[in-house]
Amino acid sequence: MPSSVVPRTAAVAAVVAAALAAGLLAGSSAASADSAAEVRIHDIQGTTRTSPLAGQQVTGIPGIVTGVRTYGSKGFWFQDPQADANPATSEGIFVYTGSNPTVAVGDSVLVGGTVGEYIPGGTSSGNQSLTQITKPAVTVVSSQNPLPAPVTITARSVPSAYAPSGDAAAGNSINALPLDPGTYALDYYESLEGTNVRIGTSRVVGATDPYAELWVTVKPHENPNRRGGAVYGSYTAQNTGRLQIQSLTPLAQQPFPKANVGDVLTGTTEGPLDFNQFGGYTITARTLGTVTDRGLKPEATCKQGRGELAVATYNVENLDPTDPQEKFDALAKAVVNNLASPDIVALEEIQDNNGAKNDGTVAADETVKKFTAAIAAAGGPAYDWRSINPENNKDGGEPGGNIRQVFLFNPQRVSFTDRAGGDAQTATGVVAEKGHAALTLSPGRIDPANSAWESSRKPLAGEFTFRGRTVFVIANHFGSKGGDEGLTSHHQPPNRSSEAKRLLQAQTVNAFVKDVLKTDRRADVLVLGDINDFEFSATTKALTDGGALYPAVKSLPRSERYSYVYQGNSQVLDQILISPSIDDFAYDSVHINAEFADQNSDHDPQVLRFRP
Repeated sequence: MPSSVVPRTAAVAAVVAAALAAGLLAGSSAASADSAAEVRIHDIQGTTRTSPLAGQQVTGIPGIVTGVRTYGSKGFWFQDPQADANPATSEGIFVYTGSNPTVAVGDSVLVGGTVGEYIPGGTSSGNQSLTQITKPAVTVVSSQNPLPAPVTITARSVPSAYAPSGDAAAGNSINALPLDPGTYALDYYESLEGTNVRIGTSRVVGATDPYAELWVTVKPHENPNRRGGAVYGSYTAQNTGRLQIQSLTPLAQQPFPKANVGDVLTGTTEGPLDFNQFGGYTITARTLGTVTDRGLKPEATCKQGRGELAVATYNVENLDPTDPQEKFDALAKAVVNNLASPDIVALEEIQDNNGAKNDGTVAADETVKKFTAAIAAAGGPAYDWRSINPENNKDGGEPGGNIRQVFLFNPQRVSFTDRAGGDAQTATGVVAEKGHAALTLSPGRIDPANSAWESSRKPLAGEFTFRGRTVFVIANHFGSKGGDEGLTSHHQPPNRSSEAKRLLQAQTVNAFVKDVLKTDRRADVLVLGDINDFEFSATTKALTDGGALYPAVKSLPRSERYSYVYQGNSQVLDQILISPSIDDFAYDSVHINAEFADQNSDHDPQVLRFRP
């Protein structure tokens, strides 16, 4: 509800001065035990993640307004200029007003209200809570006061260890653990929740997104890659220096700067440290640095040699005929110019002929024809294609969109072996033909009735021939990470509930590949697509079980292993895995989208070249 504001008067100023003085003498025996002045912001914040005063009413809390937010969760931050000596207690706090606050930065205020713990995203998200004051009554005492000096966040101030291990008795929660800001990065940031902070010149590790935010790192040497990102290479390499940056200035007054990975946010960025649903600790900047363009360019892979087969995977992000022609053209030019027109392209997220219109349409021939025409117009080959229409709304994704995988192939270089009968419900299998493996249905779906694929994309298997040799390609789009807790979860380690489904999916695909290899141990098999999981994950380990497959991305240096950038972490989601017979190959994660503010898709395509 809106705050209640008392006009500034000299009498009130005198009361506040007395309150501040009483606060400074709170440890004295003369201080009244129930005096409102005894409660300061650091008492509300406490030494753990949740306030010892949660649910209680407080009055007369003094401080200086350090930031005002007039969009989203409306309210203001204020901070006690008289800090205590405990580094675990924050001196700042957010006041939720629900409507545009009537205070200004620099106002000296007294605030009363209810102390609460707000969990962005709700309890089920696993997010930490934000300590705040709600239903406030605000007295403005004076204006244009100097702000409390900002705490400078630097590479040296942020610990290298990310978080303590959660309390097993409390479901691995760290909420009740005493903060140790000198040891753990999450504790350090939590000890500054609501506090006026600043960073100096910092490298951008997550490009500006459509929601007017970007990510920087204050640790330039923490898991860097050559293009400026911060690589997430294991579950214990969370990249502690990452911070999200937003602006408190409304976009109508000042557009948010556009930045790509590797650019630099130059100068001082200063404001209260918030915690939100989409990234955790965030500097809500009153003062925003300026972006220095470091000139990051999209990559282009090498063209395959005459005797090489080039196979690619590309998630084209819900492509359907209602998308602007510009999107089709941009994606097509990427296939031709950046991917060098691969012989086979496995596409993910091809939607049906009318996109998200939920009317029972499942065919996607118009979508694919529009895309292949754009590729030809861009100077690429006249790709042929194969796919299987899903059952309506049975494969997840945007309702009505019916996303599916599609094979594009260049008939001048490779042929497709059609084996009739494949449909949404019928499983393809493996048989022996003249001593070699063959699919019973091509294109065909792998075990579509398996519960692992409920509300998820079923794998699409196809049999190709290149220079007289059979090549099996399995296009995948595994279940998403939706439901997983963020790295800043109060559970440490965070719960990754979505892994269970992908693990079952990986086991199903692995079993199918083993069937192929049991029939022909020298068979060339490529399993590729949006695996939605890391190269070090249980999902990838299940895919590779028994040596059936090798994740080709591991042939790259560790710093080059990524296809997606999420919350400032460059990480692997898209993969190409290969059977043992493919032992001489070149692999490329072609960085054309994920690091850029302007994207044609949020994924980077992957390309593998080899000689069958």
